Amino acid sequence: MDRPIVAVILAGGTGTRLYPASRSDRPKQFQSFGGDRSLLARTADRVDFADETVVLTRDAYADAVPAHAPDADVLVEPAPRDTGPALTYAAARLRERVDDAVLLCVPSDHRLRGDFESPARRAARVAVETDGLVTLGVEPTRPATEYGYVEPRREQDGYAPVRQFREKPDRETAAKLVDDCYWNAGIFAWTPDAFLREARDSPLSTVVAAAENGGETAPNRRDADPLAAAIRETDPVSVDYAVLERTDDAYVVPVSFEWDDLGSWDALERVVAGDDNAVLGDALTIDAADNVVASDGDTHVSVIGADDLVVAAYGDRVLVVPKDDAQRVREVVERLRDAGEF
Repeated sequence: MDRPIVAVILAGGTGTRLYPASRSDRPKQFQSFGGDRSLLARTADRVDFADETVVLTRDAYADAVPAHAPDADVLVEPAPRDTGPALTYAAARLRERVDDAVLLCVPSDHRLRGDFESPARRAARVAVETDGLVTLGVEPTRPATEYGYVEPRREQDGYAPVRQFREKPDRETAAKLVDDCYWNAGIFAWTPDAFLREARDSPLSTVVAAAENGGETAPNRRDADPLAAAIRETDPVSVDYAVLERTDDAYVVPVSFEWDDLGSWDALERVVAGDDNAVLGDALTIDAADNVVASDGDTHVSVIGADDLVVAAYGDRVLVVPKDDAQRVREVVERLRDAGEF
């Protein structure tokens, strides 16, 4: 394929489910979680085959990006509105900057092992050949309830049209999906024109309309950027819900690399080595099993006679939650945000 690949690294979130390690002033993409380098730095290394790399982030984090991805450009989203508006903004801006680009959209908080370049290039090729929206599909290894699923049609030449995107299922439904579906890795490839076309009749329609105005200033906004203004006025929405679940022009490329979304504390036991417990930082466990114990190194954590917990101590904050309820950490964050303490 002779069209340039632009890797777009999504790095604007705060990683609320990894509180208290991740907070508004130290989001998870700038932390290592057991690795030698930050999640963002490892993601930038992963896409070093791209012709260009752009880190899409919010204004508060922009100055921190070069320390982790020194060879990447920084694109600042006008307001944090989830992945739907963010990727619409990236498509509009990068269409202006790079002729005939294919965008490879990659979250900054995933763990991958194995060959990423080959399936990523294949996804970019499929995006050009089909003029559609492409997602990478991971072969499930368990009936996960924290991931979305992709149900494919018949595979052809290393990819398949998508029959249906499935939301995060309950455990019974997940057990039925693992044999015939892929995990939706949240890694996408498309051309800017194809994405904006499919987003035109979606909850992102006003953002697309502003992008397609050709930069004309909106009425009564003499000094405003109409695209930025439209994003600020748009409700947060994921790209999956806004676009992918509505389009009839989506395709999935199966992949064979090991993959995990480091979205919550229970995910760490799959990636952090340990005998009976997953331990990150300074911790001691006695007669305890199947726990996730994490600290920032300045605080020692001891767990005695307890199983199946998450215990995380970072700075002046401590979190204790049953591992099966790890997704509920966002409830704590919502209350802290309301109180101005996040």
